Amino acid sequence: MGEPLRIAMVSYYLPSGSKIGVGHQAHALACELSRRGHQVDMISECPPVEGAPYAHRRVRLHGPLRTFRFAQAVRRLDLSSYDVLHAHGDDYWLWRRRAALHVRTVHGSCFEEARRIRGAKERLRMVLLGLSEVLAAVVADRTVVVSPHTRRWVPRSHATIPNGVDARFHPEPLERADHPVILFVGAWHGRKRGAELAAAFTQHVLPRRPDAELWMVARDAPEQPGPGIRVLGALTDEELAAAYRSAWLFCLPSSYEGFGIPYAEAMASGLPVVATPNPGARYVTDRGRAGALVALDRIGPRLADLLDDAPARKALTAAGLARSAQFTLAAVADQYEALFAERRPAPGTRAARALPRSRTA
Repeated sequence: MGEPLRIAMVSYYLPSGSKIGVGHQAHALACELSRRGHQVDMISECPPVEGAPYAHRRVRLHGPLRTFRFAQAVRRLDLSSYDVLHAHGDDYWLWRRRAALHVRTVHGSCFEEARRIRGAKERLRMVLLGLSEVLAAVVADRTVVVSPHTRRWVPRSHATIPNGVDARFHPEPLERADHPVILFVGAWHGRKRGAELAAAFTQHVLPRRPDAELWMVARDAPEQPGPGIRVLGALTDEELAAAYRSAWLFCLPSSYEGFGIPYAEAMASGLPVVATPNPGARYVTDRGRAGALVALDRIGPRLADLLDDAPARKALTAAGLARSAQFTLAAVADQYEALFAERRPAPGTRAARALPRSRTA
């Protein structure tokens, strides 16, 4: 590591107030960078995360359209004392340089979500957020995408840096349940398609394996989701890591993922992955080499087949563990530190005024 940096990290979402994956990833990266000696200030609408090693600057908002109003609030902040401004969203109004280096990470495409989301109002909201992502990519000095497919919607990107898996997600000790267990991490409604997985489990898995269970880490699942289905609600990282090591299979049949950190967490924990072929799942599983990619209407039969095929599960575990080495949080932080080393002279200096804006690499 080079000299310690002052880093302003912007994320509307944090685990303290939201289940959105971007917030969990921003929090994990901020923790890792803080542990490496950097001074990290997290700017967020969410409250502080208990025990976080980084500082926290809360932007309090009330009423509708808070994600858009959060961007306006960030625009009014004085960020000139920071070496790096690293935004995980909501930096599209920062067209004048606010720090020596402005980095934007694009975690997926709202345009992709707009193609699949239900309801005209939500679709319009996603299109507007997608336009803000495009603008943010133009405004930033360096734009990072978390998977190659995301570049399709980003007019100006410089690097692909995946999301990182915390060291708490590992395969030891493996304590598989004494009966077949399929683990799901996501939401019952929307693009995560928890309801569809529950239906497939009931229709295809239970008739062949009456002793099987589907564990659902979801906050919005109904109280009585169906036979053999256990709703675990929200879990801590430690509880989730234990669930990964206990289950027999992991399944997240999302219609869209920009990356899909649960796939990487499961693989790092030694848990075979079954997914629908969305962009994130294709990237994380190396196009199906490190996980099973199955169309939604075939998810149930494939899960039932794998529960009966221990050698196939073992092969998927080995491939997933090998692939997950690319997604460790330490490796991801290394890549960001290398990117931050390209930081520019402080705003207002003669060198900064003379330096042209970066071009697409």
